[in-house]
Amino acid sequence: MISDNADQPHISAGGCAGMCVDLTLFPLDTVKTRLQSQQGFYKAGGFRGIYAGVPSAAVGSFPNAAAFFVTYECTKSLLGAGGVLSPPHMAPVTHMLAASLGEIVACLIRVPTEVVKQRTQASPSSTTYNILLATLREEGVRGLYRGFGSTVLRETLWSRRQGHTLYSWQAAVCGAFAGAVAAFVTTPLDVAKTRIMLAKAGSTAASGNIPLVLYDVWKSRGLTGLFAGSIPRMTFISVGGFIFLGAYEKVRRTLL
Repeated sequence: MISDNADQPHISAGGCAGMCVDLTLFPLDTVKTRLQSQQGFYKAGGFRGIYAGVPSAAVGSFPNAAAFFVTYECTKSLLGAGGVLSPPHMAPVTHMLAASLGEIVACLIRVPTEVVKQRTQASPSSTTYNILLATLREEGVRGLYRGFGSTVLRETLWSRRQGHTLYSWQAAVCGAFAGAVAAFVTTPLDVAKTRIMLAKAGSTAASGNIPLVLYDVWKSRGLTGLFAGSIPRMTFISVGGFIFLGAYEKVRRTLL
């Protein structure tokens, strides 16, 4: 899929805005990961090394956001060009399908960086580089894609519940609220994703069986475990919406 020149400011702005959100709110993401980890918050590092794993986030953030925007814009244009999805009243369906496909493509970049990032967050005494090498040595490239299914499921459900991708200034508050609600509802999937990514190779959780992982969490920690990290996750999504919007508009206007 190739975008035309008119889309370049939107893609670049989306990439920069996504990177701005990821790096600004990174400590919240670390807290969330450690709350969701099997060993528990304090054993995973507590508030120490709150920026552990940030190199992975920095490297993957821009291409991840850009991949989403390229796929989203191209899919939306193709679906709206003709056929049953071209009428105006079908626009919500077009947006939903484009966003879902955009998330799937973006996950090809997001998941490897997320695996390395989360493993470093849960092991702050290690470096991003060492975690990457250890993952490749023990599991190969396949290990970098552990949790791909749960990540895609979480992201596509989040997109559909939220109902849109970008906010306007007038819709910022509603968008932030909708994002927070969607983030809370999909927290169990995020917990499953974290457990799968952090699980030791060869363990039951490492197999990626989402229902089984969720059942194990329920059995050991109950409802609290299923919604572990929901507050920092909701904060990340809602505050991130405002930061994303401001950064997106600033970069887009500068480029135009």
